[in-house]
Amino acid sequence: MKLVKTADDLDKLRKAVLAKRSPEKPVVSVCCGTGCRASNSAELKETLEKEIVKQNLKDKIEVKASGCHGFCEHGPIVVMSPKEIFYERVKLSDAEEIVRETVVKSNLIGRLQYIDPAGGERIKTENEVPFYKKQKRKILEKNRLIDPTNILDYVAVGGYEALKRALTGMKADEIIAEIKKSGLRGRGGAGFPTGFKWEFCKRAKGDIKYVICNADEGDPGAYMDRSVLEGNPHSVIEGMIIGAFAIGSNKGYVYVRNEYPLAVKNLTVALAQAREYGFLGKNILGSGFDFDIEIERGAGAFVCGEETALIASIEGKKGEPRQRPPFPATKGLWGKPTNINNVETWANVPLIINKGADWYSRIGTETSKGTKIFSLVGKVVNTGLVEVPMGATLREIIYDIGGGIKGDGEFKAVQTGGPSGGCIPKELLDLPIDYESLAKAGSIMGSGGMIVMDDSTCMVDVAKYFLNFLRDESCGKCLSCREGTQRMWEIVNNICEGKGKKGDLELLEELAVVVKDSSMCGLGQTASNPVLSTLRYFRHEYEAHIKEKKCPARVCKALITYSIDTDKCVGCLLCLKNCPQKAILGELKKPHKIEIEKCIRCGVCNEVCNVKAVLVS
Repeated sequence: MKLVKTADDLDKLRKAVLAKRSPEKPVVSVCCGTGCRASNSAELKETLEKEIVKQNLKDKIEVKASGCHGFCEHGPIVVMSPKEIFYERVKLSDAEEIVRETVVKSNLIGRLQYIDPAGGERIKTENEVPFYKKQKRKILEKNRLIDPTNILDYVAVGGYEALKRALTGMKADEIIAEIKKSGLRGRGGAGFPTGFKWEFCKRAKGDIKYVICNADEGDPGAYMDRSVLEGNPHSVIEGMIIGAFAIGSNKGYVYVRNEYPLAVKNLTVALAQAREYGFLGKNILGSGFDFDIEIERGAGAFVCGEETALIASIEGKKGEPRQRPPFPATKGLWGKPTNINNVETWANVPLIINKGADWYSRIGTETSKGTKIFSLVGKVVNTGLVEVPMGATLREIIYDIGGGIKGDGEFKAVQTGGPSGGCIPKELLDLPIDYESLAKAGSIMGSGGMIVMDDSTCMVDVAKYFLNFLRDESCGKCLSCREGTQRMWEIVNNICEGKGKKGDLELLEELAVVVKDSSMCGLGQTASNPVLSTLRYFRHEYEAHIKEKKCPARVCKALITYSIDTDKCVGCLLCLKNCPQKAILGELKKPHKIEIEKCIRCGVCNEVCNVKAVLVS
């Protein structure tokens, strides 16, 4: 049976699927998200399949390509059910041994097991890995169980049950009331209450209404939405159908950037299968409700993450924001009432409908409900996707889950919220992560980027980096953002080049406030956060750059000097041979010297010196 015409048909389909799947049958699940694919996980899956055929086990063992498991630092990841054996950093050459020893004989391969850095013992299952222990995985929970290109996997784990409940057992107003009661807030950045947004759109006048999934994830280092679309696209589709039914929409769009080819591919397959089985199209589940979804590919403009710019892009216009009001809920796509939520928001909807608003609202804080996915990157031991309850502290995320700071460095700051977010210092490590706490600290939730920095990071250089990104991505429509981000970058760039002068910080602060208060859209209104937060917590670094002409972190090239300690130098010639400017003089076994006027401060001499004789000041 393929076409699911009624709620009973869905129940029958699920029973039929489960009947064919023995819980005792070994399943080898290979993470095939983009991160693991970069380490040949797709080839690994094929190699495992060949080994299973080679060992005459084709009908006894299943190999599944799953979505992202989150522990990107340790990929490719392989999990073998039903014993839940967890292997990390698996290579193609490991495939034959995995099938022969672990799948067939249940013997563990020690070198592929995760070793707990605290106790040194080898860990057998995924849930025992410290990275996962303090997480509360609700959105990402099903990723390792599902082949995103097989709708039956989604149905088998309860997929489209929420849609059945909504379409056959609830009225539109009841659905909206449940979403409001849950406390779900938009995960795209601003955190606007989702239920109220739906209600505004439902009440707006108009026979034609649209729903849109904003998958234009443009923050550097952020890949939460991409991984959800790659690994469990049906959760987003199901959420959109429920939302469309509640609002009264018959047409939806997923706006996803073209730089996400795997997400686009898996979503395209999922939409085709949803139509094939009757979850999209006419008279869904016999409810009389019609709805379908199209994919619109974005060209990678950061500003198109702003909803009015996104709408303009779908309409074939230049992707730039427009003045609000009117808000999209009353006048959006092609002038019709439109509701926009991001990927993670839509994926929360089936959970709420299935388990209830009361269940959902017990997760998180008083004002920030549910879980949030963060992409944890930077100078942290365990990079990857982290899903935690709202209200978890930075310390829990960075140290308990992230494993602390990589190398010998010390924690200095963490930036949340992407390029428009703020930098939070070590004094606020126990800050709970919720919308209000982050705003008070001078940052934002954003879509969930979290970049960890250690003491080798120059905070002035960080502000310059993100200002450079924002000035380039500004659409240029309003003067305050177009000229303000450019002027702020010029001031900070001069400071980094040793050209800072008295009064620069006061001017920079004034400019930042003006850009924040007078820009039209969210990009401009938050573009000052990197500047304001670094001035608030790291002003002394700016002052050192200006007054002392020194970069405390020794990052800004114009403000650092390289020299050689003649007492330590052994005259090995390594620095001399590797210097691209031939700026080092010396003979074998005699102390060397750097000609300052020739030095371009590339740092190669410091990198190659084995006796640490190169001094940086």
